[in-house]
Amino acid sequence: MADHAKIPSKNTDLRSKEMAGRLSPGKPVTESLQIALIGPEEVLETKPLANDLQKLLKDLGHDVKMMVADRTAWEPDDGEKKPSNVAQDADLVIVLGGDGSILRTARWMGYQQTPVLGVNLGRLGFLADFSPNEVEAAINELIAGRFRLVEHMMFETRVLRGNNTIASDLGLNETSILAGPPFSLFEIELYVDGELATVYRGDGLIISTPVGSTAYNMSAGGPIVRKSIEAFIFTPLNPHTLTHRTVVDTASRDYTLVVPSPNKGSSCVVDGRLLLALQAGDKIRVSLAAPKFCLIETNQHSYYSTLRDKLTWGSGLRNTSPRSNCRKS
Repeated sequence: MADHAKIPSKNTDLRSKEMAGRLSPGKPVTESLQIALIGPEEVLETKPLANDLQKLLKDLGHDVKMMVADRTAWEPDDGEKKPSNVAQDADLVIVLGGDGSILRTARWMGYQQTPVLGVNLGRLGFLADFSPNEVEAAINELIAGRFRLVEHMMFETRVLRGNNTIASDLGLNETSILAGPPFSLFEIELYVDGELATVYRGDGLIISTPVGSTAYNMSAGGPIVRKSIEAFIFTPLNPHTLTHRTVVDTASRDYTLVVPSPNKGSSCVVDGRLLLALQAGDKIRVSLAAPKFCLIETNQHSYYSTLRDKLTWGSGLRNTSPRSNCRKS
C-alpha cells in the first residue's frame, strides 16, 4: 500500500462524539480517529481485506476495532439499556460487503448513527460504493478532508393491533406489505394524515425511501429518486387496477396502511426482514425517523456516475454501429 501521512495518537478519554474537528468535510484529519471495520465472515474476501485495512489505518495512528462475524451478530438491542456497540462508539464505520451489510449495520446502530464508508464485495452496491481497489484512495481523500457527508432519511415502521404497538423496527430501504400464501390478491387501504387515499388490490405494496428506490422498488418498476430527498415512494406489486401507479409523496405526512382481510401468509417486511405476520385489521404506520443514515462520498464518485456504472446506462450506445446492417430486399 502507498505511503500516507501518519496521524499522532490522542488520549481516548478526551474523545468527543461531536463530528466537527474529528471528521469534517473540507478539513484534513489531524487527530486519531476511532474506526470500526465491519463485515460478514461468510464472504471470503472480507477477512483478508479487513486485515489489510486494519494494518493501514493503525500505521496511520488510528484506533481500529474489527468485527468480522456472522450476519446474525449484527442485531440491535431489545430495548433494554445495553452498552453501545463498536459502530456507535466510532467516528467512522467502514463496512465491507454489499448493500445488505450496510442495511444491517444501519439497523444495528439504531438511533445513534455513525458515518459509513461502504466497500462493495457484492454485486451492484449502490450504498457500498467503493470497490476494494478504490478504498485506499478513498481513505486518502477522507484524511485530506476531500469528502462529503451525505445524510439519508430513515423510517420507523410500527404495527398496531387494537391500540397496542406489537412490533416496530427502524429501516433504511423499504417496508413491504406482502400478500403471501395462498397467494391470492388482497386489499391494502392507504390513509394519509387519517384520510383514505386509495385501496390497492394486488400482490402487495412497497413503501420505499429514496435510498431504497434502487432496490426492491426499482425491481418492481418504481422510479429512481435522488437519495437526499425526503420522500416515500408507494409502488404497488402487480396491481389489479391499471390506474394504480407509483406515487411519490413527502416524508412529513402520516401514513397508515390497513389490511382488512389478509391471507394466512400475509406479512410486513422491513429491509428484507420479516417484522410480523399480519392479522385482519392490523394497522401499519410508516413515518420519518429522527436519526439520519450518513454515507461518506468522495470525488471519485458522483450520484449519476454511480447510476451509470451500476445500471450500465448508455452501454448500448457504445456498442451501436453508426451504420445499420438492415438491407432492403
